[in-house]
Amino acid sequence: MESQKGIVVTVDGPAGGGKSTISRLLAAALGLLYLDTGAMYRAVALQVRRAGVDPQDGREWAGLCRGMELHFEERNGARRLLLGGEDISLAIRSPEMDLLSSRVSAVREVREAMTEMQRRIGRDGGLVAEGRDMGTVVFPRADAKFFLTAAPETRVERRYLERVGRGESVTRGEVKKEHTRRDEQDTKRSLAPLVPAEDAVILDTTALNPEQVVEAMLGRIRQKGLLKIP
Repeated sequence: MESQKGIVVTVDGPAGGGKSTISRLLAAALGLLYLDTGAMYRAVALQVRRAGVDPQDGREWAGLCRGMELHFEERNGARRLLLGGEDISLAIRSPEMDLLSSRVSAVREVREAMTEMQRRIGRDGGLVAEGRDMGTVVFPRADAKFFLTAAPETRVERRYLERVGRGESVTRGEVKKEHTRRDEQDTKRSLAPLVPAEDAVILDTTALNPEQVVEAMLGRIRQKGLLKIP
């Protein structure tokens, strides 16, 4: 299977829908760059927390965004996010960053700065962009768009197992409470709310494993004539 290197594929959806794992697998199958925009907003949240900037000053937050040197790289077989030369891959994966990243992503100035950065990364195509507004705002002319979701209890269980797997001491009840709060922040905000793009393919991943979801996505991409099959 050979991809057209200039295509852009977007994968949006709520937390626990399987976006991260599936987007990585899809990017690998297509031979494209994987752009984890959620991690980028978490990096902003981390910077906001470290800098102690005024939580009401959107311009200061945006200035902080534009001064960030973010890039992804492979280290020891794992994809890492670097802020300058610091590996922040673990630092951004905390409950506090979950909620704070949702808050900062709702600030217009931050959103504009990050959208500019993401479009710059994807200006030549050749990527799978994962996030919450990739198909609606950042890449509205993407070649293929997907929106992944799952039953609420399935999403909570996935996030619970993910956090336990990272060594966190947390209960399912705590995860459910945080999950509900995050969903409300993402879907009810006035700026770039979490909604499927009108032309997105909506996939329910509740009863599917990641490989099955990726195969379904590849099938849709083939139907659009975006793949060259030897």
